[in-house]
This record gives sequence, structure tokens and C-alpha cells, in this order.
Amino acid sequence: MTVVPDARSASPVRPAAELPVSGLTGSVLPARPAIPAAAEPGPPWIPPATGFGAAFGAVYRGQLARSKVGRIPLLFVASFQSVGILVLLRGILDVDNTTAAGQVVAGSTVLVVAFVALNLLAQRFGALRAAGALDYYLTLPVPPAAVVLGTAASYATFAAPGTLITAVFGSLLYGLSLSGLWLLLPVVVLSGVCLSGLGAAVGLLAPRPELATLAGQVGMSIVLFLGVIPADRLPEVGRLARDALPSTYAVDALAAAFQPGVDWVTVVTDLAVCAVVGVAALAVAVFALRRVATS
Repeated sequence: MTVVPDARSASPVRPAAELPVSGLTGSVLPARPAIPAAAEPGPPWIPPATGFGAAFGAVYRGQLARSKVGRIPLLFVASFQSVGILVLLRGILDVDNTTAAGQVVAGSTVLVVAFVALNLLAQRFGALRAAGALDYYLTLPVPPAAVVLGTAASYATFAAPGTLITAVFGSLLYGLSLSGLWLLLPVVVLSGVCLSGLGAAVGLLAPRPELATLAGQVGMSIVLFLGVIPADRLPEVGRLARDALPSTYAVDALAAAFQPGVDWVTVVTDLAVCAVVGVAALAVAVFALRRVATS
């Protein structure tokens, strides 16, 4: 009699490949994939420094966009006070004296630059330093000179229309020739560089923003009195102070454009003085900005 094993009780024999490896004595476990070792931490990545031109353009556009809201009031105030001075002095000044008339018109025109580049820029940098907003620019890979020049150029841009309005209105009011007004461009540029550098240096060096505002307003008042009043009507002390004020050289250069005979050597010399003072003032402002970064 043949006994047939019960299919339910019989254990199926699995192939060796299906047997669990852990149940075999002396078997070799498959090698695990190698885990790569952690990379050694290197120095932090520092972005490359931005070129001066690109950094200047970025700061200039940023500051220009920020001041766009107050552009119209700023232009109105900067032009209104100079036009008001021209109208006021028209009643007490001898119009036949073209030298004095040209001095008044040139001084009022440069006053627009002083109001924006010296007064407002000193307040701006003083407020930025007090609020710690300069830390944002100091963490960027941009040269400090680009920060100073970009901010100064944005404020000087708002002074350009006011200077043109004042110069043209003053020339018509005092009966001066308009043929020499092409000299307004180099005068505004170089006086803007000069006064912007002074304003930035004052704002960065002032220990408190209130002192920066006060210094900017006092500086603008000095530019007003020593620039508008003709040099021959000042006392000796006033003439010495006028010679020490760099903006008066821009006034003299522009006043020469209203005269029939222009001494170009004197004009070029006056503009060169503005340029040299402007470069020196901007260098001081850059030094002050770097000192803020290390403090």
C-alpha cells in the first residue's frame, strides 16, 4: 500500500536562493554600499566685489527712486528761495552794474546746489548713520566710494533743474546776456561734487543727526551770504572768509559768463579749485564711511 503524504502537512522546499541569509551558518553577507565621508568644511563663500561703475549705478538708482516721492516739493523749495532772493535784491541793486548783477545771479544759482547737495545730503547721511541703515550697504560687496558718490549724485540730480530755472530767470530779470549760460553745466557739476562731498563728510562725521542738520543749514547760510553779496561790498574779514569757501569759486566762474569779456584762465582756475576740493571732501567722506564700518 502506498502512503501518499498530505499536501497540507508537507513543507515546501524553497530554493537556496530564497532561504534567509541570516539563517545560514558561515554565509557571507552582501557588502553594503559605501557611504561617502563628509566633506571637510571650507572657508565661507564670499561674493566677488562689484565693479565701481555697476555699484555706483545701483546706489544711484536706488537713492533716486527713494527720493522720487519728494522730488516736486524739493525742486520747488530749492528754486523758490533762490528766485525769491533774486526778486528781493532786484529792488535795491543797480541794474547797470553788470558785475554785481552777475554776482547775485550766480550766487543764487549756486545756492540751489548748496541747498540740495550740502544741506539735504548732510541730513541724509546723518539720518542713515543714526538709524544704522548704512550697515546694509556695508555688508554688500561694493566700494564705499560708490555708496558716497551714488548717494551724492542722486541728490545733485535734483538740483539741476532748479539751477537752470534760477539762472535763466535771473538773467532775464537783471537784463544779462544768455549767451554764456553754457558754462552752467561745468559749474553745476563741479560745484555739486564739491558741496556733495562736504555734505556727505559732515553727515558721516557728525556724532548726532541733529548736529548734521545744524551744520548743513549753517553751511548753506554761509554759501548764501558769501556767494550772493558782491565781493567788493564785503569787509576785509568777509573777503578772507569768501576766499576760504570753495563754492565762491563756482560763483565767480559763473558770474564771468555774464560779462562781455571772459578771462578763461581765471574761470578754469576757479573750476579746478572746486574739483580739487570736491575730490578731497569725497575722500574724507569715504574715510568716515569706513570708520563707521569698523566702529
